Amino acid sequence: MLLRKLMSRLGIGSAQIDLILPKKTYKPGERVQGYFLIKGGTVEQKLKRIECDLVMIDRSKGKKKIIDSGTVLSSRVIFSEELNKISFTFNLPTSIQVSTEDISYYFKTKLIFNEGVESRDQDIIQIFY
Repeated sequence: MLLRKLMSRLGIGSAQIDLILPKKTYKPGERVQGYFLIKGGTVEQKLKRIECDLVMIDRSKGKKKIIDSGTVLSSRVIFSEELNKISFTFNLPTSIQVSTEDISYYFKTKLIFNEGVESRDQDIIQIFY
């Protein structure tokens, strides 16, 4: 048991997060709804928070920009092999640029524990009229 706890602190066998979205294409101003799926690892871990950023990549300028961020604070314990769903809602700005060859978007999600390595996830979306 002690070895598994040490391994989860290093990121091996720790809980994982996945943002589940019903579709990949959205319109400016649209509400994005889905859920975070949290899968427990080999040992229980205490969840501290979930952070989710909407990131824009502009390849023509070689830049990444965080459009908006959201945080879910929690003191929940994620038990070994447990599955949890936490609802996710995000309102896209009405002024957001549409996706092109040079402009793309993704949600960057981080699951942060009191102890151990963060779990990360990325989900690409497209913005069209």
